[in-house]
Amino acid sequence: MKTSKDVRIAVLIDGDNIPSANVKAMMEEIAKYGTPTFKRIYGDWTKPHLAGWKNVLLENAIAPIQQYSYTVGKNATDSAMIIDAMDILYSEKVDAFCIVSSDSDFTRLATRLREAGMTVIGLGEKKTPNPFIVACDKFIYLEILKKPDSAKIKPDSFKGKKEVKEEVGETLQKIGRETLNLISTTITDLADDEGWAFLGEVGSLMLKKQPDFDPRNFGFSKLAQLIKSINRFEVVERETEKKNSKLVYVKVRA
Repeated sequence: MKTSKDVRIAVLIDGDNIPSANVKAMMEEIAKYGTPTFKRIYGDWTKPHLAGWKNVLLENAIAPIQQYSYTVGKNATDSAMIIDAMDILYSEKVDAFCIVSSDSDFTRLATRLREAGMTVIGLGEKKTPNPFIVACDKFIYLEILKKPDSAKIKPDSFKGKKEVKEEVGETLQKIGRETLNLISTTITDLADDEGWAFLGEVGSLMLKKQPDFDPRNFGFSKLAQLIKSINRFEVVERETEKKNSKLVYVKVRA
């Protein structure tokens, strides 16, 4: 079984639909899932609205692909990305694709890549249409990758506190009925006779049910932190044979 370090990822970025402000955080996020071997961004670089990208391409080793807009109202960038994606697929040089766009036009591409056995990770803004989100194995909102403003965090503010909630990016969602039902039904699906389910399996199944599920959407860096904040669920840690290693289990309170 391949580890995340062994997974080769093709990163294809739609320059027309993604802001350049958080490129560094975006590439750091992608690195969690594997090694980016192809890093390409598509757009008409003669257009002034793409000027912000030019300063970060060399810094992040992203290759710009020029695609002229031949006709007004038609997005030639999409076609260029799709053609390249299929070429890379048939080259058999990657194990996964990361499509960075907020455009639903890539829905069919994501579906086709998954049909070919590829893992597809999507990154886009909160405005991304749902069809593209659900076509991916995992979808990450760019807004949650924003780093907290360190200037607003006072060094003395953490002194004397045993536990501090980790600073994360923008909170995109509130914990509502839909989220509670997703967690509850997933735990029930995986629970043993006593109602306990392994947290790692719960997280994996929730992601299959809802590709854009991420505890960071709710202001938590980890799934365990999110579930512990909800009185509806019970969380325990069980010792393992490995030193300093514990397994987390969850259940729905009776």
